[in-house]
Amino acid sequence: MTQNGISTTQRGQEQYEAFYYTHRGERVEQIMYDYRTEYGELFSVVAPTLKECRQKRDEWLAKKK
Repeated sequence: MTQNGISTTQRGQEQYEAFYYTHRGERVEQIMYDYRTEYGELFSVVAPTLKECRQKRDEWLAKKK
């Protein structure tokens, strides 16, 4: 998803990957999500599920209209 700390997401594409961390002894999964618009604007978010990431993206896109 990144190269030298910069998103490699192309215009009109989304990329995501799961990562894990430990919180109070429990393993927690999170999704790191990037979406780049056709105009080159990048949206990035971390959420517990891909569905939530896409929902936040859709909300972001709706505010831009």
